[in-house]
Amino acid sequence: MKAAYLQFQPVLNDTEANIKQIAELTGKITENIDLLVMPELTNSGYLFTSLDEAMSASEEIPGGKFCQTLQQIASAKNMFIVSGICERAGDKLYNSAILVSPDGKIDTYRKTHLFYEEKLWFHPGDSGLNVYEITGEIGRVKIGMMICFDWVFPEAARTLALKGAQIIAHPSNLVLGYCQQAMFTRAVENRVYTITANRTGTEKNGDKELYFTGKSVIVDPKGNYLASGGVDSEEIKIVEIDPELALDKNITKLNNIFDDRRTEFYR
Repeated sequence: MKAAYLQFQPVLNDTEANIKQIAELTGKITENIDLLVMPELTNSGYLFTSLDEAMSASEEIPGGKFCQTLQQIASAKNMFIVSGICERAGDKLYNSAILVSPDGKIDTYRKTHLFYEEKLWFHPGDSGLNVYEITGEIGRVKIGMMICFDWVFPEAARTLALKGAQIIAHPSNLVLGYCQQAMFTRAVENRVYTITANRTGTEKNGDKELYFTGKSVIVDPKGNYLASGGVDSEEIKIVEIDPELALDKNITKLNNIFDDRRTEFYR
């Protein structure tokens, strides 16, 4: 199957501009893609200064315009899309990711581990770490979602792997400089594909400023980097992957990463 990430710089508090960018970038795709992963909070940008500001940049799932646009793109391109989204659910906000199917179905993951000032705006995720099946000419492939800072906690990727994920889609707004290297470990220790779609650019809001590190990566179950993005480049990178490789959890003929676990000592 063909998997890809979309790396770009979302505009803070401007969903319309972000929808336009995504439509233009995906409109340039000329080959079939089965799975496309986009950054964290793609609809809204990241650097909020108040709850009201974050709320105004959010939308409900699945009724919002951003969700509807991704449904249209997924249908037109016959591909699955994972994207970060600023989700409004009643009077609560969540830093979420959605898996959009070509038939319009949307599954939602809410970020488990909030980073820094995210704790001021978002409620801790309550969805749990779940695995979903994507289907088509690729057969049946199991995919899990985690978001940005979730990578720091090995339990997140391990939980998804134990539940059968062959691919972990990882929308991100990375500001620390070492996640891209750490994804080698997350891929190898779980024998899964990881797709980290990071954003780029510097975001300013009042006296706040954040620089995002770009360098999106796709890593295979043996730690090979199949794709790496530039620091500031706007790009879609597509690679051929074999999800069947992620079903093999053997390191040697006598070592299996799941069977060899001794959970009675993990206390």
